[in-house]
Amino acid sequence: MHPAFSVIFLTTLIGAAQGLFLALFTAQSYAAFKLLPQPDAHAFYGQGSLLALLLLVAGLVASFFHLGHPERAWRTATKWRTSWLSREVIVLPAFMGVVFLYGLAHWLDWHPVLMTLPGGLPVDPSAILGVAGTLLAFALFVCTAMIYACLKFLAEWHSPLTVVNYILLGGASGFTLAAAFAAATAPELVGFLAGWAAIITVLGLLSRGASLVRNARLKPKSTLQTAIGIKHPKIAQKTQGFMGGSFNTREFFHGQPVAVLRGVKWFFLLAVFPLPLLLLLSGMQGGIGLLVAAFVVQYAGLLAERWYFFAQANHPQNLYYQSIA
Repeated sequence: MHPAFSVIFLTTLIGAAQGLFLALFTAQSYAAFKLLPQPDAHAFYGQGSLLALLLLVAGLVASFFHLGHPERAWRTATKWRTSWLSREVIVLPAFMGVVFLYGLAHWLDWHPVLMTLPGGLPVDPSAILGVAGTLLAFALFVCTAMIYACLKFLAEWHSPLTVVNYILLGGASGFTLAAAFAAATAPELVGFLAGWAAIITVLGLLSRGASLVRNARLKPKSTLQTAIGIKHPKIAQKTQGFMGGSFNTREFFHGQPVAVLRGVKWFFLLAVFPLPLLLLLSGMQGGIGLLVAAFVVQYAGLLAERWYFFAQANHPQNLYYQSIA
């Protein structure tokens, strides 16, 4: 498939935002049970939510660049019963709204006494919003990944590993960003967040490696013989029937040689996993420069990983467009 950079930025930006929000609420949950020091809510939770919201808005803006008619974008939500894309379009703004309210709750110091259960037990509004945001974050991961995983004719995508990779890679980048952000706003949380970022990165390496191994073993179900209904063992395409490229040759094939794909694969394997791990472990004591570098390197690697994800998918229609006369 031809990688669309608008979709690459969309999926990586919102993935980092989802992971960042999960990191914020994870830290809040541990702090609520006295397992972590309580950070400055304004600086860490409030500004952290703003950062996540900015990433979500940037991803949403990027998504409009691959639409032929952006003014009709609202129609994408009408097929929510059958379309994972429609579900994503609904869940994304809902998640953005909850992230905004979560940050506002911390910024305005909405204390638990503002709400009580029937038995008089105080309830923290930010905790309720955190649970809702966590559910929506995972729902958004699933919706985004299933847009691709549900396509049976693209064997490289049609796997549960696609969903697992979207969750783990987004979580890894979000927790890495949270560790860098904590170094500036809540240094007491850096070790905790960097540790979780390292763990999720390792899990991402295992799942992404498993998908690469799986895809390398795939065998095409279609051949030129089955595609045109001729059983002759030696069939060679001499022409496409026209003298230049077309929509089919541009949108369903990346147009790059094998060497480029191989180079991109090894780049993202290094930039997404071992390099950020080394930087995270080196910066766990509060080295903000190392932690920022870990996020920048990992995000650059994720851009390459997402490009490779799209380029590796071999559309069956490419059987018909193998050469140009």
